Amino acid sequence: MNTVKTLPLWRQPVLAATVLVMLVLLLWPQNKLAAEITVPLSIEPSEAAPEFVFQQPSATIAPLPNADSLNSLYYAVAEGDTLSTIFDRLNIGQQAMYEVLAADIELLALDVLRPGQTIIFHTDALTDKLAVMELVIHVGNRIRYHRNEDGTFYFEEFILPGTWKTEVLSGEIYGSFYYSAEQAGLTAREIQEVATLFREQLDFARQIQAGDKFEIVRASQFVETQATGETRIEAVRIHRRTKTHTAFLFEDGNYYDVEGKSLARAFNRYPVDQRYRISSAFNPSRLHPITGKISPHNGTDFAVPRGTPVYATGDGVVTRVENHPYAGKYIVIEHSGQYRTRFLHLDRILVRKGQRVSRGERIALSGNTGRSTGPHLHFEFHINGRPVNAMRAQIPLASSVASAKLPDFKARVADIESMIESSSPLASRE
Repeated sequence: MNTVKTLPLWRQPVLAATVLVMLVLLLWPQNKLAAEITVPLSIEPSEAAPEFVFQQPSATIAPLPNADSLNSLYYAVAEGDTLSTIFDRLNIGQQAMYEVLAADIELLALDVLRPGQTIIFHTDALTDKLAVMELVIHVGNRIRYHRNEDGTFYFEEFILPGTWKTEVLSGEIYGSFYYSAEQAGLTAREIQEVATLFREQLDFARQIQAGDKFEIVRASQFVETQATGETRIEAVRIHRRTKTHTAFLFEDGNYYDVEGKSLARAFNRYPVDQRYRISSAFNPSRLHPITGKISPHNGTDFAVPRGTPVYATGDGVVTRVENHPYAGKYIVIEHSGQYRTRFLHLDRILVRKGQRVSRGERIALSGNTGRSTGPHLHFEFHINGRPVNAMRAQIPLASSVASAKLPDFKARVADIESMIESSSPLASRE
């Protein structure tokens, strides 16, 4: 303190401020920096609008370019990991994280990491700068984020088709459907999917009784001999004492009963209650006016004022409620079959994760959050994990199989029932 007093008066506040900053840096807990990626950290996203370069998924995994000049680090995602904590732990830097996130906005694959996934960081051997990052979702699905010369990133996706093997899982009810299905080999997610399929026809808690039987046809994906973990329910038969409930997955991605009637209510094509102007249409092949590179728009933008009610376009379950630095506040809804909807740049979210919603139910208010040039609603419709044009795609707007397709549906049902009869020991006792 004596030293401070001997300094000129105009320098004393400067020294005091410097000492205070140093104390804060020394005492500030390091784990404060390990925040969720949905919270801006030490570096804000660049003000320049990112360029998104898109390629159709490749069915083969190409060799990594310039692999000899890269150092590679493999990281196995563990429970509780976020992208932010991983980048901090490996000293890669938050700036690089935001640059990768800017390229990921069309996929949002990095917003929720899951144990079992692997992230591979490839850094330049000379500069030690992140050059390529790979997210290995499973053996059949990999995404690479490449650095451009201007410092931005673009992605390419690899989806290996693999082979799908079907099996019949059957059982008899003892205790509860959940317990009995679990004993038969179904996962919690698959059991929930079956319950969702029959939510309009069957109360599993009250109407399923001991002695009732079920048969479920499940397809599992394999790449060579390794399972990817991806499965889908092909068919379900639940035999109660007085009635049999059926569900068969058809080529349009929807489930129908044995007569061809839909188990789910039809979708609405529009997520708003008026025909608002479409400010940016779906266009996965859109070209950037300057670079000439493909810069996709995988949704439909509606020019709506901030605070406009947003409605679920079909029955489903809310699986994600997030706040992304570029997509803003957004919602993902999983519907029965192979359908998913996404709503981006929201102002206010009115539902919670895990909540069941019905077609026409108000789920949010539109906004201008994230990286947005103005108030609007960005709406996406996905079939089998890929975005489609919701304004033109053949989504299930009707309540039964089209008459022209009914012979094909009946043939599929016959094939599946024949497989069940030959595979299920329960079916042979009917």
